[in-house]
Amino acid sequence: MSGSSNPGPISLAALDLAALLCSRVCHDLISPVGAIVNGMEVLDEDKDEETRTFALELIKKSSRQASARLQFCRLAFGAAGSAGAQIETGDAESVARGLLEDDKIKIAWNLPRELKPKNQVKLLLNMLLVAAGAIPRGGTLAVDSIADALGFRIIAAGLNARVTPATVDLLAGNPEQTVDAHGIQPFYTGILARDCGLTVTAVAEGETVVVTAR
Repeated sequence: MSGSSNPGPISLAALDLAALLCSRVCHDLISPVGAIVNGMEVLDEDKDEETRTFALELIKKSSRQASARLQFCRLAFGAAGSAGAQIETGDAESVARGLLEDDKIKIAWNLPRELKPKNQVKLLLNMLLVAAGAIPRGGTLAVDSIADALGFRIIAAGLNARVTPATVDLLAGNPEQTVDAHGIQPFYTGILARDCGLTVTAVAEGETVVVTAR
């Protein structure tokens, strides 16, 4: 039976939610930090100039990746200021481009630069993660506000764009299985949306996936 048939969103204990989000952040950082450690070991042990040059490039690239992920996670998952704080959408754009935009993914950011309640901005960043996950082979992410000016719409376009039923259920807060570190991010996206008085959905439309909070 699909989790979406449940009467309402489930809740997680605060400690479980915190632990799963921490696991997600650690998972995101393990790869670049591990690459930095490997590069440092090569510099210590190998005297070949070509190999040392490669190791230095690896360290530089991985350091940039780790920094981009930390900056993104600070806004998307962290407190980012005191209760009731506001966040500039320009800051959200900056961390989103730093993490997601590369040779495979391009972002069309169509939001005005303005201060918004922090949970709305956190919601937007988490919606971007969901949308980026829908185009694993790359494509474009178009970010727009919607008519009521409270929510957002992100259109992910790319080859074989798709959204899994599990992601849809996690966004709705009705997962079929126990929420784990892999599923906590879309589940948390749904929590943020409901906290903002919005409903977040992800729907496949042709060659696109549309992630909407309204």
